[in-house]
Amino acid sequence: MVSECNFLRMAGLLLAALGSACRAADSVPKSEATSAAQSLALEIGSTRNARVARLPSASAEQATFLAGPLDPEELVELARAAPAVRIIAGLTRESALQHAAAAHGAMAHLLSPVLLDQAPNLVWVQAMSAGVEQYMDLEPIADGRVVFTNMRAVHGPAIAEHAFAMLLALTRNLRAYSESQTLGRWQRESSGPEPITLTGRTLLVVGLGGIGTEIAQRAHGLGMRVIATRRSQTPAPAFVARLGGAEELLEFLAEADVAAICVPLTDQTRGLFDSRAFQAMKPGSYLVNIARGEIVETGALMAALDSGHLAGACLDVTDPEPLPADHPLWKYKNVLITPHMAASSQLTGERRRALLHENLRRFGAGEPLLNVVDPKAGY
Repeated sequence: MVSECNFLRMAGLLLAALGSACRAADSVPKSEATSAAQSLALEIGSTRNARVARLPSASAEQATFLAGPLDPEELVELARAAPAVRIIAGLTRESALQHAAAAHGAMAHLLSPVLLDQAPNLVWVQAMSAGVEQYMDLEPIADGRVVFTNMRAVHGPAIAEHAFAMLLALTRNLRAYSESQTLGRWQRESSGPEPITLTGRTLLVVGLGGIGTEIAQRAHGLGMRVIATRRSQTPAPAFVARLGGAEELLEFLAEADVAAICVPLTDQTRGLFDSRAFQAMKPGSYLVNIARGEIVETGALMAALDSGHLAGACLDVTDPEPLPADHPLWKYKNVLITPHMAASSQLTGERRRALLHENLRRFGAGEPLLNVVDPKAGY
């Protein structure tokens, strides 16, 4: 925890740098890079449920944005994007408490029940992830008093590529050849199953949102037939051959050679893939889960693998998570597990940064924010 003396000194230096940045921004025209970042934010940001985060009309305080660590370059860019907003960066959840009571505005990186209690004038919180299920029970968010935005669709390209990296490694039996390479052994035959091709097979996207659409597009590019389910009535893109509602999941599972889980974790999706769902899946099919571990009942998954009904599974998330070292899932030869890191990439950072900057600009300008979470739906 930062001492009060050091913290105030750090905050003073940050604000001094910010003041210089704001003055410099007045004389510097908007750069092509800034325009490109804004275009990217508008491309990936959703206007569904868009709302303006308004400060209390009776307050004369300057709008404040509390943030975690920001590098100097990003601090300058944020100052240029929202010159009327006072930005205090480099905070931890603990040190942010010193500012929360007086803050008239917003925060990112720092959300906790204690901070919400200590910030009566808070009007906007920017989550730095797409999944926000852990915050839905916090009263100011649940009742809609605080506008809550997330990073929906920011992670889509990286997660979609990771999903196919895992799926191709499994269907092409690359694990066995990797073991042969470690041993320096040129062995064309492997002890694993015969490799299969994805071309001509059917992939089901369970939850055709931002990430699901990225997966669907790549599947189509590989020559797969793509079907999908979603809760909304939004029309499907051209590369999706068939679209159904969430209530049609079991019917769609029977058609799919691969089922990719892309839904958020809500009360409706927790345990969605239970024994009934696995029984409905096409024999010899594969499961990909890059959403949340609790959507899949682990016992039912293992039973489907043990029976041979399921050919394999690609899991970036598990239940429990982290997966204990002695958990039997580690030992399955037809299961690939990565430690909830599918979103990691340079591109993800660039997209996250663009969306944060655009939302801060909108906050300062009194415009509707992007990626507003519906507290009733949970995403």
